[in-house]
Amino acid sequence: METFDLISHPAHLPRGVTGVSARILTLDADWLTLRWKVGGAGALVLPPFAGRARTDGLWQTTCFELFVKGPDGAGYAEFNLSPSERWAAYDFTGYRAGMSERPVPRPPVCTPRRGGSVLIFDAAIPASALPPQPWEYGLTAVIEEEAGIKSYWAIAHPPEKPDFHDPACFAGRLAAPEAP
Repeated sequence: METFDLISHPAHLPRGVTGVSARILTLDADWLTLRWKVGGAGALVLPPFAGRARTDGLWQTTCFELFVKGPDGAGYAEFNLSPSERWAAYDFTGYRAGMSERPVPRPPVCTPRRGGSVLIFDAAIPASALPPQPWEYGLTAVIEEEAGIKSYWAIAHPPEKPDFHDPACFAGRLAAPEAP
């Protein structure tokens, strides 16, 4: 699977973070596993451990996100994944329209590992919580550094302001699985 070097939106540049990369590690019948790597993470603000629970508003601090549009092309799903182990999942019927909680049969697993000036964040989402393939998807991150500095990272951005729901952010592609 492809590794993406995410781009910080130019209207919200980081102070110390030097880069964010993201990728799908694996997708099988049970789990989708993802990884984000944050370089220059020495001043990164991480929310405190809070245990696995569905929680709104995770994007207000450091948070990693997956946006997935299935083959119908109209609606999409959003998954917010926090280093605190909190998570959220939503469905949208169109661009920022028709938001509802997305059913997730078991909580995603969020695993942050910090060493030196690097943060590795792995997440596993139950495959049964995901739309059918093929996908257009976006891997994104909200990064908060000390002094309240926030940067917004995505594979691609709309020009005006950071908006992970914008169609420009759905720049990743994953084909439908081949028949056995």
